[in-house]
Amino acid sequence: MSELLRWFAERRQAKALKLMERHLADVVSAVEDLVRALEAALAGDEKGMMASIGRVAQAERDADWLRRAIMDALASEVISPAGREDLMHLVKRMDMIADWSREATRILEAIPLDEAPREVMEECLEMAKGAMECAHAVRKAVNVLMERPEEALREADRVERLEERVDALYREARKTFARLPPGEHNAPVLILLRDLMDAIENVADWCENTCDQIRVICVTLR
Repeated sequence: MSELLRWFAERRQAKALKLMERHLADVVSAVEDLVRALEAALAGDEKGMMASIGRVAQAERDADWLRRAIMDALASEVISPAGREDLMHLVKRMDMIADWSREATRILEAIPLDEAPREVMEECLEMAKGAMECAHAVRKAVNVLMERPEEALREADRVERLEERVDALYREARKTFARLPPGEHNAPVLILLRDLMDAIENVADWCENTCDQIRVICVTLR
């Protein structure tokens, strides 16, 4: 049994692990509420959109606080330096999922909804739904990481496939963007929409990056 796996088996109630569970829940919640914010935006429900944006902001703040708390907790645990570093890298990558979800909602909040081309907003929503699927698969991979690393690897592979789907949606969104009639839309709005597309893609990208770290940890568990 690897040292990291032994540490996990002996310390299931360790403060760091409990904090990681809470952190992961906040990360996934941030992506879920990003989707809700976009759905509300498309429905013309500005109040609902702002409520969802507020929840994303709170989840991202909570995740940041928990990330720092996890680092402090891991520093006090009796664990190998390599194992500690692997877990720290995992948490940092998960945190970036919430960070980019928050960035996407910051951009969304700045877009005048009545000036945003609906077809592009719909593409952004589909991308966000794909990113949410990625986040759910990340959560499953992390939850089984220590007890069933082979299953974690399968979920990591699934995240990669889901991220590729988001990439495909991103390519289609850019084509839709390019087909917009020249001069019909406000240039600053189009710039914000392009930034929104990029931010959503980064949510999915960091899900994939998180799973790269899961693969690293799985290797050490063998």
